[in-house]
Amino acid sequence: MRLSEVHRKAQLWRGIVSIALIEGRNLIPMDPNGLSDPYVKFRLGPQKYKSKTVPKTLSPQWREQFDLHLYEETGGVLEITVWDKDTGRRDDFIGRCQLDLSTLVKEKTHHLELPLEDARGFVVVLVTLTASAAVSISDLSVTPLGDPLERQQINKRYGVSKSFFNLKDVGIVQVKVLRAEGLMAADVTGKSDPFCVLELNNDRLQTHTVYKNLNPEWNKVFTFNVKDIHSVLEVTVFDEDRDRSADFLGKVAIPLLNVHNGEQRAYLLKNKDLTGPTKGHIYLDIEVIYNTVKAALKTIVPAERKYLEEEPKVSKQLLQQNFNRVKRCIMVLYSYVTYINSCFEWESAQRSIISFILFVLVVWNFELYMLPLALVLLLVWNYVFSSSRGMTDMVRKQDVLMFDEEEDKEDKDSEPKGFMDKLYAIQDVFISVQSALDEVASFGERMKNTFNWTVPFLSWLAITAFCLVTLLLYLIPLRYLVLAWGVNKFTKKLRDPYMIDNNELLDFLSRVPSDVQVVGRIPEL
Repeated sequence: MRLSEVHRKAQLWRGIVSIALIEGRNLIPMDPNGLSDPYVKFRLGPQKYKSKTVPKTLSPQWREQFDLHLYEETGGVLEITVWDKDTGRRDDFIGRCQLDLSTLVKEKTHHLELPLEDARGFVVVLVTLTASAAVSISDLSVTPLGDPLERQQINKRYGVSKSFFNLKDVGIVQVKVLRAEGLMAADVTGKSDPFCVLELNNDRLQTHTVYKNLNPEWNKVFTFNVKDIHSVLEVTVFDEDRDRSADFLGKVAIPLLNVHNGEQRAYLLKNKDLTGPTKGHIYLDIEVIYNTVKAALKTIVPAERKYLEEEPKVSKQLLQQNFNRVKRCIMVLYSYVTYINSCFEWESAQRSIISFILFVLVVWNFELYMLPLALVLLLVWNYVFSSSRGMTDMVRKQDVLMFDEEEDKEDKDSEPKGFMDKLYAIQDVFISVQSALDEVASFGERMKNTFNWTVPFLSWLAITAFCLVTLLLYLIPLRYLVLAWGVNKFTKKLRDPYMIDNNELLDFLSRVPSDVQVVGRIPEL
């Protein structure tokens, strides 16, 4: 077997292991207060994933869902370890257990209560094995969508008639990685040894390496299964180094909803944070086929979590950026309040008279169904006027969100070494504040970007939902709707005790990009 064939097969998997981590029971205490801060690590072959930490408990409720890839070479043994999180020092080991996946029946969900070794507690999981042909790698001469018969079968698979079959299978994306030009020279010879890594959520594939070349040609085709149409395809170019980790050369992030099917396009390579350009560009030809109904339904369930994300670090520059983003959201609200107050103060008689007449008419004739209808009108208004101001808003976002990389480097260089435990605790507080500011700013920006038609698919989906809510509020008395909502909430756990809680509105907003993400997703030349 040729080396390239070995490299290709090493990346492909034969199935998906879906794991719902439910809870832990009777874990042993590891902290002086008689409790623990437990989290779980999963290992399946080369894959290592980590759950969130639940503080101060011996019976943690994680309720997290994620997927692992099952390779032929791994042997199919899932290793589960439970740890106690400690700030400023090494985490404490609580317990371990193993699960032989070959003993489980495929296409069936298994409810398992796994005992940790040495009677250190239990871990409750739901495990489902599914066969998969989710990804593939091929040469340009044998593209999956290049065969008319196979294309017809794929179109039928994601046609309207299949809208309610296998809701997790939303579509496929085919990526032709053609070539790159003008890459950065990473070696002392003035050349690089570039290769590409393609990531779609937790699916990760890579090309072969082209040695000693700044204008490499790969001419490979990658096919991914699409589980969420709001996913972002990330293509990163690295320089291969035999004796150390690969050097970063550039990166692009392309939302699947922004893809122009079947068109070869050049994308400008950006830095790691996607905040500014680096040297070179890459040529890609991308095609996405998906079912619109499945994509819409997937929008209101929790998004797949990316398990290889870096841990957040304290950054003065990032903290300042997040603070400024929150400040801008507050200032927008303040401007609206000021405008309304100016009507009360009669600063402009004409404006105040019109406002008063509108206020009386709206209050006198108000019905609850008019509330979502007003949101529909706001979306339509912004749709009509968005095209004229779209590029202006984009430039403004770039001006506001671009930050000085030299200052960021100074932050990293100035970090003192050897923190004591108390300083570690202070660092955790800063990270929490930094993350909280990011969440608040992102929430406000996502609300704004929904109404600004930043992602038309989501704005149309919002209009559909608002129209439906308007119709329901018009036809059905509010008490019946509240009663139906309450019955649904109260009976959720009775219908499915292991259901992972979610909020449909927040899940929808999680698909809308924040201003930082919007700036990072404009890679095309």
